Amino acid sequence: MNTYTQLSQQERYQISTLKQAGYNNKDIAAFLGRHKSTISRELGRNNSGGEYQAERAHRLTLKRKRAKIRPRFGGSVWAQVELLLQMDWSPQQISGRLLREEGIHVSHEDIYQYIYADKRQGGDLHKHLRCQKKRRKRYDSYD
Repeated sequence: MNTYTQLSQQERYQISTLKQAGYNNKDIAAFLGRHKSTISRELGRNNSGGEYQAERAHRLTLKRKRAKIRPRFGGSVWAQVELLLQMDWSPQQISGRLLREEGIHVSHEDIYQYIYADKRQGGDLHKHLRCQKKRRKRYDSYD
């Protein structure tokens, strides 16, 4: 079973060239090893005045992708988290308090990720953790 992958910029240029050469969607799909509906959707989504331009299509795709990325929590939530961390609360305690008092579900793991991102940027939130470990065990990759 094939797994879906998004069209690359190179494939978009190939689609543009083949379309200008007069090939239909089925022939382009066969050439690229894609389904004909993938080509049809790409052409329909990124057509400009009846003409498909690969560079413009790729730019629009990246713009749509960036527009989908939104932070899960606003700055005020993280300001509360930082304040409680500086009072030496554990991420588990912070998570429980935010859920109980504010109705905001922030997992303790999200808080740890925030702390370690802060550490990579030169912050000192990690110094308020109760357990100071040299490194965290990662289960998905080897060191």
